[in-house]
Amino acid sequence: MSVGVAAEPKMRAAVLAGPGEIRTEEVALPTPGPGEVRVRLEGCGVCASNLTPWEGPEWMQFPTEPGALGHEGWGEIDAVGEGVAHLKVGDRVAALSHRSYAEYDIAEAGAVVKLPESLKDQPFPGEPLGCAMNIFRRADIQAGQTVAVVGVGFLGAILTRLATDAGARVIAVSRRPFSLDLARQMGAAEVIPMEDHYRIIEQVRGLTSDRFCDRVIEAVGKQWPLDLAAELCTERGKLIIAGYHQDGPRQVNMQLWNWRGLDVINAHERDPAVYAQGVRDAVEAVASGKLDPSPLYTHVYPLERLDQALNDTRDRPDGFLKALVTFR
Repeated sequence: MSVGVAAEPKMRAAVLAGPGEIRTEEVALPTPGPGEVRVRLEGCGVCASNLTPWEGPEWMQFPTEPGALGHEGWGEIDAVGEGVAHLKVGDRVAALSHRSYAEYDIAEAGAVVKLPESLKDQPFPGEPLGCAMNIFRRADIQAGQTVAVVGVGFLGAILTRLATDAGARVIAVSRRPFSLDLARQMGAAEVIPMEDHYRIIEQVRGLTSDRFCDRVIEAVGKQWPLDLAAELCTERGKLIIAGYHQDGPRQVNMQLWNWRGLDVINAHERDPAVYAQGVRDAVEAVASGKLDPSPLYTHVYPLERLDQALNDTRDRPDGFLKALVTFR
């Protein structure tokens, strides 16, 4: 009698096959190494930083690794590597990993944050939530300040809420009427359509009695909003760059930056420990009820429709703010 060989465990994963082209494949289930855990993913947020690779720039190589570009995953640990003591199978977590457009992903144990029972069944894309908390910390927003938020997407909406709760007066500047309505809901005192550069400057001048803003958060990642954000800063104010500028070099008005004595903060973290602390701060804020991001998750897609999720993240149809890809 012959003995059959056990089939290799498989999982579904998205592969970017070329510019604007995704396929779903059955691939081998990854195994955690020392100091790692494997997460059975429930879902993964779709990040705007995916859009440049999605377009297929010259530096992009296709096909990608299975699950590549997905970095906003959450789920349940189902395997633990050697030397991991503080995490166990069954823990529900947010994971800072890099191949989460798949049913499973591997993460360093230090890049995984436990989710409390109170967040059971709630989606939790930890990376962007942690990013928002870290940006807010570095912005040093205080009660009584005037803060402009330029670009009210997912990140800008959360920062509007955090700044308002800190006692700041928020002026939100954004392109879409939907975003401006959302900014009001998140606590913005005033909203301005992002239409005419000089008109926006004059409106903010009038709202602040010629003083402009103590803090300006640029959350778009394009040249014009960056130019505008600097113009809205008061003397010795802080310009916080939260937009992800990945599509080429930028020019800055150094004469303006010098004359006003601006502190310019590139608020993107790269230290893994700081990133993880931001996620822990986000878990605490959501679990305590201080922050409710659930209305911001406006669109949900299965893995097989990741291409549509990316296109909608790029095109932003009416009512769109944040896409999640889910696997259950």
